[in-house]
Amino acid sequence: MSLLPESASFEELVQDYFLAVRGAGLMLSALDTELVTAWAREGVPFEVVARGISRSAEKALWDARPGEPVLRSLRACRRQVETEIRKYRDLSAGQGEEARPSSKKRPARSWEEVRHARLCAALRALTERETALAPRVHRLLDTVLACVPHEPAAMDQQEAWALMALLRALPFSERRTVWRDARTGEQQLMTARARRVARRFRLQAAVRRRLDMKET
Repeated sequence: MSLLPESASFEELVQDYFLAVRGAGLMLSALDTELVTAWAREGVPFEVVARGISRSAEKALWDARPGEPVLRSLRACRRQVETEIRKYRDLSAGQGEEARPSSKKRPARSWEEVRHARLCAALRALTERETALAPRVHRLLDTVLACVPHEPAAMDQQEAWALMALLRALPFSERRTVWRDARTGEQQLMTARARRVARRFRLQAAVRRRLDMKET
């Protein structure tokens, strides 16, 4: 999700992503920085925290006034981020139970498997609402989504590919509307890197909104 160097720290990745999605600001407040430090101690992948941030921002995006930041502070994302952290840790613990020879519990699914299953279910439901998209959805299920990713970053990329493929399948007039919605509220003072991250977030949010797939 970030365009920072691979050597960037967890804290740098979270700050970079939040400020890009927020659409304003150059650095975090002292309270927000403390929150990022606490999340870093959880030991979860950056993508887990980024998912919580993006889900919070997406819910707030359509209520924000023109020129107004989507989120006022990182603390506004706290509940959603910590929900994602808890889900990831619970599913990771379930995977640990599966590895024990004496465990008789049903094998637990990973965080990526749960997300993949939800995305596939949302796409199948989409074919019932948008019959014209059914051929593209079935092709995606047989190709892009045929395998479950084994790491959060790959799952994010898989979902992004699916959403962009669905965008390209829409009529031109609808694609233009989605692109226009995605560009609304862009901040010209952002760096080129932050603008790309923000535009990608807004575009994916606009596609999910158009297809009524907000809970993937």
